[in-house]
Amino acid sequence: MPEITMPRLSDTMEDGVVSSWLKQVGDKVTRGEVVAEIETDKALMELEAYDDGVLEQIIAAEGTRVPIGEPIAIVGDGSGAATPAAQPATPAPAAQSAAPAAQPAAANGAAAAGNRSAPSTSAPAVGPTAVGSDERKKSSPLARKIARELGVDIATVTGTGPGGRVTRHDVESAHTAGETAAPAAAPAAAQVSYAAPASGDYDEIPLTSIQRVSATRLTESKQQAPHIYLTSAIDVTDLFAFRAEINSTLAKTGSAKVSVNDLLVKAVAVALRANPTVNVSFAGDKLYQHHGVHIGVAVATPAGLLVPVIRDADRKTVSAIAAETRDKAERARDRKLKADEMSGATFTISNLGMFGIEHFTAVINPPESAILAVGAATDELRLEDMQVVSRKILRITMSADHRAIDGAVAAQFLAQLKDLLEHPLLIVA
Repeated sequence: MPEITMPRLSDTMEDGVVSSWLKQVGDKVTRGEVVAEIETDKALMELEAYDDGVLEQIIAAEGTRVPIGEPIAIVGDGSGAATPAAQPATPAPAAQSAAPAAQPAAANGAAAAGNRSAPSTSAPAVGPTAVGSDERKKSSPLARKIARELGVDIATVTGTGPGGRVTRHDVESAHTAGETAAPAAAPAAAQVSYAAPASGDYDEIPLTSIQRVSATRLTESKQQAPHIYLTSAIDVTDLFAFRAEINSTLAKTGSAKVSVNDLLVKAVAVALRANPTVNVSFAGDKLYQHHGVHIGVAVATPAGLLVPVIRDADRKTVSAIAAETRDKAERARDRKLKADEMSGATFTISNLGMFGIEHFTAVINPPESAILAVGAATDELRLEDMQVVSRKILRITMSADHRAIDGAVAAQFLAQLKDLLEHPLLIVA
């Protein structure tokens, strides 16, 4: 009987939450028809039916978190549809335990996020189908037998066989990885406590998928990547005048205005093209030097931080960057961005200047090797030709992975970026 399983909808997705069912038990469905909405670590995505038929059973209720490859519904010819079977409550308690059943352990959502760095133990903490899932997970009888012998929860194993089927090799690899990761994970677990406040005077707010994945990835980034920080104070007086001139020209054509951040994106892209040794990713015993310059622009949303990507930013005009950034930022806040619009960045810009923050440091977003933190431009007094003048000064701080980028290389990149921003015609030359 055809199953609808939790699909992989993004490159960093490990599980998804069934946000809502658009079809109910007994409804007819056709191949390609949207039957549910799935919340991933990046966006709210539509799930299409794989086959024609009748929705006979909903396995995962709304709000249930399900690992990739696990069944969430069954489509048949209608002969098996029945009200009792169509509303299984078995997986729901496990999925919902983070809310009412938190009690002494409390903060399950946060604990799950903190423990995600150990892949072999992450799924039981957050996966609603861990209990009894070895019966429903696609796996060979031999794989299930070996899993029981080795003490491996097959619900945590990613299948590499046809249709995501778990094989003997997958189980043995998971067992080996678990033995390797266990000693390293033990000290971290001993240092972190997620016990609820004893007073009980608090509200428990489960992490969204975006917050949970961000917590895991950024924790890993700080733990694994040795960050170095370089700050530069840039005179952007001429940049602001240049922006005003551009917007005055665009206003005559009815085009949207360009922001300072749009000019920053273009300037960073130009500097990266000239300094390819910064446009890299660290990969153990090698570096990946990217051909394309793809700039991630951090956007705050109610569900957490999202990073839309402006691809080939060095080849686009400032006005094109402005239009694309505005469109993607709006859709990011509405959770309407596609997964491929938030992946593949080679460098990220995080700008908190609009909140009046003058200086801060940002955490590198892996697998990138650098991120630029941008503060607010402030009026400061400077000595120029023996005269005290007021200038607009912008402070930027680059966080770089010292495994991939040497300090001198990062400094050279920042020096060129500073020159571009202080002589804005070079940005569009």
